[in-house]
Amino acid sequence: MPRRIGVGASYYRGPMRVATWNVNSVKQRIPRLLPWLDERRPDVVCLQETKLSDDAFHEVLGADLAERGYEIAHAGQGQWNGVALLSRVGLDDVRVGFDGMPGYPTPETLEARAVSAVCGGLRIHSLYVPNGRSPDSDHYTYKLEWLAALAKAVADPSTTLLCGDMNIAPADADLFDPEAFAGHTHVTPPERAALAEFAALGMRDVVRDRWPDDRVFSYWDYRAGMFHKDLGMRIDLILAGESAAGRVEAAWIDRKARKGSKPSDHAPVIVDLDEAPDGNIGPVVPPPSNPAKPGGAKVKLPQTPD
Repeated sequence: MPRRIGVGASYYRGPMRVATWNVNSVKQRIPRLLPWLDERRPDVVCLQETKLSDDAFHEVLGADLAERGYEIAHAGQGQWNGVALLSRVGLDDVRVGFDGMPGYPTPETLEARAVSAVCGGLRIHSLYVPNGRSPDSDHYTYKLEWLAALAKAVADPSTTLLCGDMNIAPADADLFDPEAFAGHTHVTPPERAALAEFAALGMRDVVRDRWPDDRVFSYWDYRAGMFHKDLGMRIDLILAGESAAGRVEAAWIDRKARKGSKPSDHAPVIVDLDEAPDGNIGPVVPPPSNPAKPGGAKVKLPQTPD
């Protein structure tokens, strides 16, 4: 993999490994994050749910990341939200949020959900899309407004990567059981229509493009058995514009990072541009060893009313 070429090295146009990972509290995940960086050696990393202020993020991770050659852009909010970009191939024109981004609970109350920069010649966004909570809530309306504003803010889709926890499963194939999610957020037609607006801009869901018929999940609830039975959903995405999508050599979910002690409930999504150091090894690495059979015992979501 290419090494960082110095501060402001956005002129770099070589092979890149780009990853996105909702770490669900980066301070708790440091014992997992740093070895993962050493093993997978991504050139650009998008993190979500860091749950730290900017100062705290730099205090707990700045030295370790600098030692590994990463420049940092972080937008923090203390105990909530928080997104970061780490890059060894340049970090230019950093932007916190995006034009027209709405806030919550008022339009002026902007949450730490988006940061972008030019890395290796591409505008890369680290995004933590609002959850939506329930379809009848004002947070759901906020989610749809947030996504609509993001679609309008994408200035040059061709050279853009949208990476992060989108909190939307694009299709029923991205759920372990569509019936279990009926009536919940993440799967409603308005949410999926909002996500489809990026496809209308020419942006490609590169993991699904590469593995159109495979069972691919990126998130598994912490409840016992959900991960080992592969009862998950795919809500962590990398959407790539035309010039980037045409360079994809591998696209996969790093399921190994979800295993073991004190993991995040999300796994990283990894995309290799121009070269695939590990080969075309997807879609989920390693594959689940004990997946539940389709049509087996029904699993009730925690938020489902009795």
